[in-house]
Amino acid sequence: MTARIDRLVTSGTFSLDGGTWDVDNNVWIVGDDHEAVVIDAAHDADAIAEAVGDRRLRAIICTHAHNDHIDAAPALADRTGAAIWLHPDDLPLWKMTHPDRLPDHWLADGQVIEAAGTDLTVLHTPGHAPGAVCLYDAGLGTVFTGDTLFQGGPGATGRSYSHFPTIVASIRERLLTLPPDTVVRTGHGDTTTIGAEAPHLEEWIARGH
Repeated sequence: MTARIDRLVTSGTFSLDGGTWDVDNNVWIVGDDHEAVVIDAAHDADAIAEAVGDRRLRAIICTHAHNDHIDAAPALADRTGAAIWLHPDDLPLWKMTHPDRLPDHWLADGQVIEAAGTDLTVLHTPGHAPGAVCLYDAGLGTVFTGDTLFQGGPGATGRSYSHFPTIVASIRERLLTLPPDTVVRTGHGDTTTIGAEAPHLEEWIARGH
């Protein structure tokens, strides 16, 4: 059975470096009629569990550990029995939100997570956060970029644990090398494609943020 991709938008806050902002997050649910994975369990474990329905939740994959992308992960894991996956370089950020609960498994560059008819390849794309990852599925023609790449440019790099030259290198070397028609499903806002964003790389570098 071919996997499908559902998007759930949840609302909450993002906090870092003493500031707090209201945000809407994309929660991506990838799967078939029987099982699924969740990419970024943001804000509302009940709403995410309802969207998963009676399917078996195989994994909760974190694109990075900013609180707005992981705040509902432990509650969702406890409710469903799904394991939480995170890149180890983001453990310091994770501990800011969940000091008493570790992720269940560590993501590694090049790893393939197979579930529900999908093959999600982990691409380590630091810059927005040290352990930021994107998840690429060639069969679905899509990449889930978290906060690494958006419609219109890279994710923010003005706060702790982020670095603009690093995110640019990640986008250039790991994402813009994907097929141009690859759909980019982001952590916030609208989807785009690799082909739509690739021509603007030098503009982003000139802008410097």
